[in-house]
Amino acid sequence: MLFQTDIAIVGSGIAGLSFAIKMAELRPDLEISVFSKERSDSGNTQKAQGGIAVVLDKKQDSFSSHFEDTIRAGKGYNDPDTVKMVVEQAPDRLAELLQWGSDFDQAANGEFDLVLEGGHSFNRILHKQDFTGREIQTKLLAKIASYPNIRLFSHYFVTDLLRKPRKSTPTCMGIRALDLKKNALSEIRSKATLLATGGSGMLFGNTTNPPVATADGIAMAFNAGAEIADMNFIQFHPTALYEKNPEALFLISEAVRGYGAYVVNKKGKRFLLDHDQRGELATRDIISAAILKELSASGDECVFLDCRHLDQEKFSAHFPTIVGYCRKKGICVKTDLIPVIPAAHYQCGGIKVDRHGQTSVKNLFASGECSCTGLHGSNRLASNSLLEALVYSHQAANFLVDQIDSIQAPPVAISIESSPKKLGDDQKLIFERVKNRLKDLMTYQLVYLSPVSEKESALKELEIIQATLSSVFDKNRFNPKYYELRNLLVTASLVIEHAVKFEKKTGSKLKVLV
Repeated sequence: MLFQTDIAIVGSGIAGLSFAIKMAELRPDLEISVFSKERSDSGNTQKAQGGIAVVLDKKQDSFSSHFEDTIRAGKGYNDPDTVKMVVEQAPDRLAELLQWGSDFDQAANGEFDLVLEGGHSFNRILHKQDFTGREIQTKLLAKIASYPNIRLFSHYFVTDLLRKPRKSTPTCMGIRALDLKKNALSEIRSKATLLATGGSGMLFGNTTNPPVATADGIAMAFNAGAEIADMNFIQFHPTALYEKNPEALFLISEAVRGYGAYVVNKKGKRFLLDHDQRGELATRDIISAAILKELSASGDECVFLDCRHLDQEKFSAHFPTIVGYCRKKGICVKTDLIPVIPAAHYQCGGIKVDRHGQTSVKNLFASGECSCTGLHGSNRLASNSLLEALVYSHQAANFLVDQIDSIQAPPVAISIESSPKKLGDDQKLIFERVKNRLKDLMTYQLVYLSPVSEKESALKELEIIQATLSSVFDKNRFNPKYYELRNLLVTASLVIEHAVKFEKKTGSKLKVLV
């Protein structure tokens, strides 16, 4: 059993794996441990369909255009210095991905097949058909296997951060992790810890996120005293495949609209043009809001993507995953409309970090969706997320390599052994009620449309729910489902608290439709 490591990385997506590779290359003498609560490929990265935004065609495109598109999408709530750093680093970070084995589609002339997505002024999205994330994740895991000083620990649920018991500067000393295979809870000390735990999509009834997206990093960092920012900036993706009662909705990529698909209502009208002259190429927040407004007026359950006018042979070659999944659900994209609804997709806020990925807790870093860098503002520009993770993991590694020798190794911890107990029938009932109530409570309408008084009532209810969960599970806290629900409740409160503060500070709700 592991009790100590030089670097603990929580999360095995693009942020965690690229950071591990960087540190292993810079410091082959360090022991680097990567923890994931399911398989090492079970997070959001491998589900990314669209691609990665990089300015390559300098004759037509430019860094300034990518910069302006990012600021415009984020409604000006972005940090300009961060945006500049990220877009200008993109070609170098892409070169590293290629060096590590990732492959992207090429056009007939041998150049990269750059495509267009909503909010972008030019074709600048690299992709691997419609499974770009899976391509990157697979190649990063293969690269990881070549480093003897990197160890992957799958089915390890990291429950909490270890913090020095001092009243001065909060300092992270490692993690507490539940080995789900051995039913053993251990304290694992480290010189430095990186949180790369992804987002919080499972807060919401409709989400494109996988079941592992339970806001673990946000809650652990908050409980350890880290600063959290902009949690009310939750991005809803406008085109998730409409299905009743799935745990996670299947995403119909942004690139499908960039390819030329229309969004229509039940009558076949392209109503998006009534809200924004860009129509289907407007940003995600504008399209999601327009769809929800349309559904509210019509009483319908969904709107539709119309791909019937497109070249079907080329479309199927470009989007094999999407076409195959639709076929599996009885939808023929050649002859049928694809039913879609907005769904919670991406957390733009999170653990506040500086340009080196440092949090406000000493020796604790964060990268990827769980972090708040200032890149996205109130709404992420399509295909900027994979890029952000690469840049900030690069920044954190380059900073830490010069600092880690000055960090004193914390004392080795003693293992805490315990077997998670099975939930009793009463506990199971309460657990399901709490989980379902949380999903009913956390909606687009509550975050973006409801008055402050309604949000404050929701906060009071969340306090009661948290107290109930704590009392019911007080003697059974070694069950991973308890920790996930605890983390979701903590994060739900943060989302609503930040929404209330935003409205009181600005005097209005976040304006989406313009």
